[in-house]
Amino acid sequence: MTGPARVLLVDDQVLMRQGLAKLLEIEDAVDVVGEAADGVEALEVLAGAAGTGAYPDVALVDARMPRMDGVELVARMAREHPAVAPVVLTTFDDDAFIFGGLRAGAKGYLLKDTPPDELVSAVLRAARGETVLGGAAAERLVAGLRSAPPEAGGAPEPDGGAPLGDRPVGEGLSEREAEVARLVGGGATNRQIARRLFITEGTVKNHVSSILRKLGLRDRTQLAVWVGRSGLAP
Repeated sequence: MTGPARVLLVDDQVLMRQGLAKLLEIEDAVDVVGEAADGVEALEVLAGAAGTGAYPDVALVDARMPRMDGVELVARMAREHPAVAPVVLTTFDDDAFIFGGLRAGAKGYLLKDTPPDELVSAVLRAARGETVLGGAAAERLVAGLRSAPPEAGGAPEPDGGAPLGDRPVGEGLSEREAEVARLVGGGATNRQIARRLFITEGTVKNHVSSILRKLGLRDRTQLAVWVGRSGLAP
Protein backbone atom coordinates (compact mmCIF):
# COMPACT_ATOMS: atom_id res chain seq x y z
CA MET A 1 0.00 0.00 0.00
CA THR A 2 1.27 3.45 -0.94
CA GLY A 3 -0.25 6.69 0.30
CA PRO A 4 -3.09 7.00 2.80
CA ALA A 5 -5.34 4.04 3.56
CA ARG A 6 -8.61 4.62 1.66
CA VAL A 7 -11.69 3.85 3.76
CA LEU A 8 -15.37 3.24 2.97
CA LEU A 9 -17.79 3.81 5.86
CA VAL A 10 -20.91 1.59 5.90
CA ASP A 11 -23.43 2.38 8.64
CA ASP A 12 -27.16 3.13 8.61
CA GLN A 13 -26.76 5.87 11.24
CA VAL A 14 -25.90 9.18 9.59
CA LEU A 15 -24.43 10.66 12.77
CA MET A 16 -22.16 7.66 13.21
CA ARG A 17 -20.88 7.93 9.62
CA GLN A 18 -20.29 11.65 9.96
CA GLY A 19 -18.54 11.22 13.29
CA LEU A 20 -16.28 8.48 11.96
CA ALA A 21 -15.50 10.54 8.87
CA LYS A 22 -14.46 13.55 10.95
CA LEU A 23 -12.41 11.36 13.28
CA LEU A 24 -10.55 9.63 10.46
CA GLU A 25 -10.10 12.62 8.17
CA ILE A 26 -7.85 14.41 10.67
CA GLU A 27 -5.35 11.56 10.19
CA ASP A 28 -2.86 12.07 7.35
CA ALA A 29 -2.52 8.30 6.97
CA VAL A 30 -6.27 7.77 6.35
CA ASP A 31 -8.53 9.02 3.55
CA VAL A 32 -12.32 8.51 3.71
CA VAL A 33 -13.34 7.90 0.09
CA GLY A 34 -16.99 6.96 0.45
CA GLU A 35 -20.03 6.33 2.63
CA ALA A 36 -23.01 3.97 2.42
CA ALA A 37 -26.13 3.48 4.53
CA ASP A 38 -26.38 -0.30 4.07
CA GLY A 39 -24.87 -3.29 2.28
CA VAL A 40 -26.79 -2.73 -0.97
CA GLU A 41 -25.57 0.85 -1.24
CA ALA A 42 -22.05 -0.20 -0.28
CA LEU A 43 -21.87 -2.65 -3.19
CA GLU A 44 -23.08 0.09 -5.53
CA VAL A 45 -20.39 2.45 -4.24
CA LEU A 46 -17.72 -0.23 -4.66
CA ALA A 47 -18.84 -1.03 -8.21
CA GLY A 48 -18.74 2.65 -9.14
CA ALA A 49 -15.33 3.18 -7.55
CA ALA A 50 -13.63 0.17 -9.16
CA GLY A 51 -10.62 1.21 -11.20
CA THR A 52 -10.56 4.74 -9.75
CA GLY A 53 -8.50 6.46 -7.08
CA ALA A 54 -11.54 6.28 -4.78
CA TYR A 55 -11.53 2.49 -4.55
CA PRO A 56 -11.15 1.69 -0.83
CA ASP A 57 -8.52 -0.44 0.86
CA VAL A 58 -10.70 -0.95 3.94
CA ALA A 59 -14.45 -0.93 4.61
CA LEU A 60 -15.69 -0.26 8.15
CA VAL A 61 -18.98 -2.17 8.24
CA ASP A 62 -21.77 -2.04 10.81
CA ALA A 63 -23.23 -5.43 11.76
CA ARG A 64 -26.94 -4.57 11.79
CA MET A 65 -28.28 -2.60 8.82
CA PRO A 66 -31.50 -2.65 6.76
CA ARG A 67 -31.74 -4.45 3.39
CA MET A 68 -28.34 -6.16 3.75
CA ASP A 69 -26.57 -6.62 7.10
CA GLY A 70 -22.86 -6.55 7.74
CA VAL A 71 -22.24 -10.30 7.65
CA GLU A 72 -23.94 -10.69 4.25
CA LEU A 73 -22.10 -7.64 2.92
CA VAL A 74 -18.76 -9.05 4.08
CA ALA A 75 -19.51 -12.33 2.29
CA ARG A 76 -20.44 -10.48 -0.92
CA MET A 77 -17.31 -8.34 -0.69
CA ALA A 78 -15.13 -11.43 -0.24
CA ARG A 79 -16.50 -12.77 -3.54
CA GLU A 80 -16.85 -9.58 -5.56
CA HIS A 81 -14.29 -7.17 -4.07
CA PRO A 82 -11.54 -9.28 -2.48
CA ALA A 83 -9.05 -6.40 -2.63
CA VAL A 84 -11.06 -4.50 0.02
CA ALA A 85 -10.50 -5.51 3.66
CA PRO A 86 -13.84 -5.50 5.54
CA VAL A 87 -13.66 -4.71 9.25
CA VAL A 88 -16.86 -5.06 11.25
CA LEU A 89 -17.34 -2.02 13.52
CA THR A 90 -20.42 -2.38 15.71
CA THR A 91 -21.97 -2.06 19.15
CA PHE A 92 -22.81 -5.78 19.24
CA ASP A 93 -20.35 -8.32 20.64
CA ASP A 94 -22.40 -11.52 20.41
CA ASP A 95 -20.93 -14.69 18.97
CA ALA A 96 -23.21 -14.81 15.92
CA PHE A 97 -21.85 -11.53 14.62
CA ILE A 98 -18.23 -12.17 15.62
CA PHE A 99 -17.89 -15.68 14.19
CA GLY A 100 -20.32 -15.02 11.36
CA GLY A 101 -18.34 -11.98 10.25
CA LEU A 102 -14.99 -13.75 10.46
CA ARG A 103 -16.27 -16.82 8.61
CA ALA A 104 -17.71 -14.57 5.91
CA GLY A 105 -14.28 -13.05 5.33
CA ALA A 106 -13.97 -10.06 7.66
CA LYS A 107 -10.40 -8.95 8.37
CA GLY A 108 -11.37 -7.70 11.79
CA TYR A 109 -14.05 -7.09 14.40
CA LEU A 110 -14.12 -3.97 16.58
CA LEU A 111 -16.64 -2.37 18.90
CA LYS A 112 -17.69 1.24 18.46
CA ASP A 113 -16.24 2.18 21.84
CA THR A 114 -12.74 1.46 20.50
CA PRO A 115 -10.46 4.44 21.30
CA PRO A 116 -9.77 6.63 18.23
CA ASP A 117 -6.04 5.89 18.13
CA GLU A 118 -6.70 2.14 18.23
CA LEU A 119 -9.30 2.46 15.46
CA VAL A 120 -6.84 4.32 13.24
CA SER A 121 -4.18 1.70 13.98
CA ALA A 122 -6.64 -1.08 13.13
CA VAL A 123 -7.53 0.56 9.81
CA LEU A 124 -3.87 0.84 8.84
CA ARG A 125 -3.15 -2.75 9.86
CA ALA A 126 -6.16 -4.05 7.93
CA ALA A 127 -5.02 -2.08 4.88
CA ARG A 128 -1.68 -3.93 5.15
CA GLY A 129 -3.50 -7.27 5.14
CA GLU A 130 -3.40 -7.98 8.88
CA THR A 131 -6.36 -9.30 10.88
CA VAL A 132 -7.50 -6.99 13.68
CA LEU A 133 -9.64 -7.94 16.67
CA GLY A 134 -10.82 -5.81 19.55
CA GLY A 135 -10.52 -7.13 23.07
CA ALA A 136 -14.08 -8.46 23.28
CA ALA A 137 -13.83 -10.30 19.97
CA ALA A 138 -10.43 -11.77 20.85
CA GLU A 139 -11.78 -13.04 24.17
CA ARG A 140 -14.78 -14.68 22.45
CA LEU A 141 -12.54 -16.26 19.82
CA VAL A 142 -10.16 -17.72 22.40
CA ALA A 143 -13.08 -18.88 24.57
CA GLY A 144 -14.67 -20.57 21.56
CA LEU A 145 -11.45 -22.39 20.76
CA ARG A 146 -11.04 -23.57 24.35
CA SER A 147 -14.57 -24.95 24.50
CA ALA A 148 -14.67 -26.59 21.05
CA PRO A 149 -13.43 -30.18 20.63
CA PRO A 150 -10.30 -30.30 18.44
CA GLU A 151 -12.10 -32.24 15.70
CA ALA A 152 -15.04 -29.84 15.63
CA GLY A 153 -13.11 -27.03 13.99
CA GLY A 154 -14.77 -24.44 16.26
CA ALA A 155 -13.90 -20.89 15.25
CA PRO A 156 -12.36 -20.14 11.85
CA GLU A 157 -8.64 -20.21 11.32
CA PRO A 158 -7.03 -16.82 10.63
CA ASP A 159 -5.87 -16.47 7.05
CA GLY A 160 -2.58 -17.86 5.85
CA GLY A 161 -0.22 -20.61 6.84
CA ALA A 162 -0.81 -24.04 8.31
CA PRO A 163 -3.58 -24.62 10.85
CA LEU A 164 -2.49 -23.21 14.17
CA GLY A 165 -3.02 -26.54 15.91
CA ASP A 166 -0.25 -27.98 13.71
CA ARG A 167 2.31 -25.35 14.60
CA PRO A 168 5.12 -26.21 17.01
CA VAL A 169 4.59 -25.59 20.69
CA GLY A 170 5.99 -22.24 21.78
CA GLU A 171 9.42 -23.35 22.83
CA GLY A 172 12.04 -20.66 23.27
CA LEU A 173 9.81 -17.90 24.68
CA SER A 174 11.30 -16.04 27.59
CA GLU A 175 9.20 -15.53 30.71
CA ARG A 176 8.52 -11.94 29.67
CA GLU A 177 7.54 -13.00 26.15
CA ALA A 178 5.20 -15.64 27.54
CA GLU A 179 3.62 -12.98 29.75
CA VAL A 180 3.17 -10.63 26.78
CA ALA A 181 1.72 -13.48 24.68
CA ARG A 182 -0.73 -14.33 27.45
CA LEU A 183 -1.95 -10.71 27.56
CA VAL A 184 -2.25 -10.53 23.77
CA GLY A 185 -4.33 -13.71 23.98
CA GLY A 186 -6.65 -11.92 26.37
CA GLY A 187 -7.19 -9.12 23.86
CA ALA A 188 -4.97 -6.47 25.48
CA THR A 189 -3.56 -3.69 23.29
CA ASN A 190 0.13 -2.72 23.31
CA ARG A 191 -0.72 0.30 25.46
CA GLN A 192 -2.59 -1.84 28.00
CA ILE A 193 0.24 -4.37 28.10
CA ALA A 194 2.80 -1.61 28.61
CA ARG A 195 0.84 -0.21 31.55
CA ARG A 196 0.30 -3.65 33.05
CA LEU A 197 3.98 -4.64 32.86
CA PHE A 198 5.44 -1.16 33.47
CA ILE A 199 7.36 -1.13 30.19
CA THR A 200 7.18 1.10 27.10
CA GLU A 201 4.93 0.46 24.12
CA GLY A 202 8.04 0.17 21.98
CA THR A 203 9.31 -2.64 24.17
CA VAL A 204 5.94 -4.39 23.89
CA LYS A 205 6.10 -4.14 20.09
CA ASN A 206 9.58 -5.64 20.13
CA HIS A 207 8.40 -8.53 22.32
CA VAL A 208 5.40 -9.19 20.06
CA SER A 209 7.60 -9.19 16.95
CA SER A 210 10.00 -11.63 18.63
CA ILE A 211 7.14 -13.90 19.72
CA LEU A 212 5.61 -13.98 16.24
CA ARG A 213 9.00 -14.80 14.73
CA LYS A 214 9.72 -17.61 17.20
CA LEU A 215 6.28 -19.18 16.77
CA GLY A 216 6.13 -18.74 13.01
CA LEU A 217 2.90 -16.71 13.23
CA ARG A 218 1.85 -13.81 11.06
CA ASP A 219 -0.07 -11.43 13.32
CA ARG A 220 -1.60 -10.82 16.76
CA THR A 221 -4.81 -12.64 15.88
CA GLN A 222 -2.96 -15.85 15.10
CA LEU A 223 -1.04 -15.37 18.34
CA ALA A 224 -4.31 -14.99 20.30
CA VAL A 225 -5.60 -18.22 18.80
CA TRP A 226 -2.32 -19.98 19.52
CA VAL A 227 -2.44 -18.85 23.15
CA GLY A 228 -5.95 -20.26 23.51
CA ARG A 229 -4.90 -23.64 22.11
CA SER A 230 -1.51 -23.93 23.75
CA GLY A 231 -2.71 -23.77 27.33
CA LEU A 232 -0.61 -20.65 27.94
CA ALA A 233 -3.68 -18.63 28.85
CA PRO A 234 -4.61 -18.68 32.55
